[in-house]
Amino acid sequence: MPAASPLRAAVEVLPAESELSTAARFTVADTETVLPGHYPGFPIFPGVCLVECARQGAEATLPEGAKGTRLAAVESTRFTGPVFPGDRVDIAMAWKQTPAGDWQVRAKLSTERGAAAGVRLRYAATATAAEGAAA
Repeated sequence: MPAASPLRAAVEVLPAESELSTAARFTVADTETVLPGHYPGFPIFPGVCLVECARQGAEATLPEGAKGTRLAAVESTRFTGPVFPGDRVDIAMAWKQTPAGDWQVRAKLSTERGAAAGVRLRYAATATAAEGAAA
């Protein structure tokens, strides 16, 4: 089942430096439905939407070894700068496999003003994928 998203648009995947260093971007349209209710009169893109941008970017650029995983945890988030309507959010992602076999991605989100957020997500094998690998 696809995940529900507060975003009207999807992230755009950019050419990757390597399988473990990927990138995406999201442009915050004035028509994003989350804007009118978040600080009325002073629209700002909510932090949870930045986490969603990181999730969409991660799932669109999963390394080959991470195929068949699912989001298991939002390990950390840090919001460091505001994102406003019209901003382009650049998402730089660094992937690594953990000793436990999960996959972790560290996403750095920024706008033309500088850093906006850091998000760390962990992806784990689904039961179906793990069973298939064992067979």
